[in-house]
Amino acid sequence: MMSPKQISDDRGSPHFRHMPFQILHLIGNFFRIWSVYSMYRYLHQTGAPVVLFLFCCLVPSSIIFLIIQKPWKGRALSNQQIVPSLINGVITALYFILWGKGLKSCGPLRAILSEYSGAVLGVLSGVLYGRRGHVWKKVGGLVAMLVALFFLSQGWATSSLSPFYILLHKRVIARRVSLKNQQKKRLHAITITSATCFLFPLAMWDLVMGSSSPEKTTELPFSAWAFLSFIVFGIILIFYVDNIAEERLHMVFSSPRHLMVAGACIIVMEIAYEMDFSLPGFMVCCVVLGFGIFEATSLERSKKDSSIKSEDPLDGILENSPILPI
Repeated sequence: MMSPKQISDDRGSPHFRHMPFQILHLIGNFFRIWSVYSMYRYLHQTGAPVVLFLFCCLVPSSIIFLIIQKPWKGRALSNQQIVPSLINGVITALYFILWGKGLKSCGPLRAILSEYSGAVLGVLSGVLYGRRGHVWKKVGGLVAMLVALFFLSQGWATSSLSPFYILLHKRVIARRVSLKNQQKKRLHAITITSATCFLFPLAMWDLVMGSSSPEKTTELPFSAWAFLSFIVFGIILIFYVDNIAEERLHMVFSSPRHLMVAGACIIVMEIAYEMDFSLPGFMVCCVVLGFGIFEATSLERSKKDSSIKSEDPLDGILENSPILPI
């Protein structure tokens, strides 16, 4: 039997203290990935326009973010903070369009895993503009990530191994600035609102052009689960979950641990939705991709671990981090 002292020591260990946040991170990512699969099935079965669907989801999401964060209250935000957030909103809108069309064309598995291609850009910038030490280690990890993405593009994760065309977008990333967490959340509300405003004319154009052409489908059938799940889990909840993961678990999006969580959720969804899925091929892609990320970021990770008590925990493994957790 364990003594009371041993039990108290276990409860005071970092692993035990972080357990609730790890469970929250797993549940949040599971529901987010579930919402992506629901969105894919809705778009695939109804043929609804991607841009119009995303706009209808972003409108209530931006309103909720503004109500929660209230960026107009508290300490006034400077123009040096607001202007980049508005520009990021335009980039975020473009990212949503590319991601949504990639999802509809290629399926949720490839769309979700292709989000980790942002790590490729982070490592590549580190190789080109960072310190020259241990360059070959970073290059080896970069090659492994590119190989994994190539395997995905060749259909290794599908049971039929059929060829397909894929719009393999790169996840939108922005250089991290030194911000308090509350300021970061307030600026995120501005970014989502800016993205919504930018999508408005594109959604209206899609609607008008579709209505004038009998060959195109402009109807947007309402599906409560498809819309609500993507709004609540795919946009709003996942933002706060990933923020908690960065602050408490020091886990950024482009990390092997995040990939492992997403991979487990994808396996469950692929089986539940009876998709064209090959578990061995998927495992090969995930292992190679995770190995590449691990090798390419091992040096930065060790430096971060050694100075974790003195530095801001938001300084992640990579200098770059995703704006949106889609």
